[in-house]
Amino acid sequence: MKLFAFHLLNDYSGSPKVLSQLIKGWVAERMDVTVVTCSGRQGFLSDIEGARYMYYPYRWRANPLWRLINLFASQFALITKMWRQVQPGDIVYINTVLPFGAAILGKLKTCRVVYHVHETSMKPKLLKRFLFGLIKWAADDVIYVSKYLSQKEPVHGPRLHTLHNALDASFYKTAYEHMKQNPQRKNVLMICSLKAYKGVFEFLDLASLNPNMCFRLVVNASQGDIDAFFKMHKIPANMRIYPTQTNTHPFYSWADVVLNLSRPDGWIETFGLTMLEAMAYELPVLGPDVGGITELIEPGVNGFTCDSRNIVGLSEKLNRILGNETTYTNMRQASRIKCASFSERAFIAGNLNILFGKTETGIYSQNWKRNNHTSPVATECE
Repeated sequence: MKLFAFHLLNDYSGSPKVLSQLIKGWVAERMDVTVVTCSGRQGFLSDIEGARYMYYPYRWRANPLWRLINLFASQFALITKMWRQVQPGDIVYINTVLPFGAAILGKLKTCRVVYHVHETSMKPKLLKRFLFGLIKWAADDVIYVSKYLSQKEPVHGPRLHTLHNALDASFYKTAYEHMKQNPQRKNVLMICSLKAYKGVFEFLDLASLNPNMCFRLVVNASQGDIDAFFKMHKIPANMRIYPTQTNTHPFYSWADVVLNLSRPDGWIETFGLTMLEAMAYELPVLGPDVGGITELIEPGVNGFTCDSRNIVGLSEKLNRILGNETTYTNMRQASRIKCASFSERAFIAGNLNILFGKTETGIYSQNWKRNNHTSPVATECE
């Protein structure tokens, strides 16, 4: 039996990062893993030791029509390329709902089809209906990244599971070594895609309202794309914008608070990985008041939630976090405690249990624990 892991666009965003963690866990179990993703790109799925690779053509386009055409063309190419590789009885593991060609392939080949669903905000609605219809038709198991998503997008037929994302032990270790000891309580960070619905313009407005604070925005885009995107907007003097970063640790160690400003009318966060990364650095967080991200943020405890379209409300809560030393210190401690629920060890074990019914007494505990020693902070957070 082989496991084929399908992902559409390999980049440095959250969903391929989650899949890369799983692949490393599967490889540690000596599983035969093949990563199937688009060609010509570097990202979290690149060069994972022990995994095989197959590629198919796909290019993301800004124009929605061309993007849709490219999606369907890429999935036809995927089925054609992988038809002889995938055999009955193999596991077809589909990360996000977009690589729908893998579902068709897996169903026709009588494979076990497992979906790992990260998203709910998708346009046009007809495409969303098509993609989730394929899940109902082809999937044996569906894994959701949050309880919110499992309730928002239930699929009748397959076995349904909720498995929260987690950070790898190396991230906790680096965070422990580089977290700020003497916060200035003025540095504000947001890491996201370069999309209006991610709240990037609200972040600009927030910086303008708070000239006494320093703002950094890290987006998953090139400098050329950034220049074009903000061409008609004035960047506040207290704000800096950075292109794609393969290492975000220097930004978290700089920050005093981390924001997620996704607009609920354009994008509902189903988990919010940057919030968890911030908590590993013992940082308070400020994010949306809807979606899976509310499973991470406890208002008044480790941060606040607020509709990002309410700039005045956002500014008030940001100042409540940073303006009082006692409040800030308590929120830092609460963030550290909250991360205890999201260890990588539990994440990998939960996934293996879904795939094979393995428990702590099985091969998982023998191989994964032997090959992955924990850092001091990982032990503390788990």
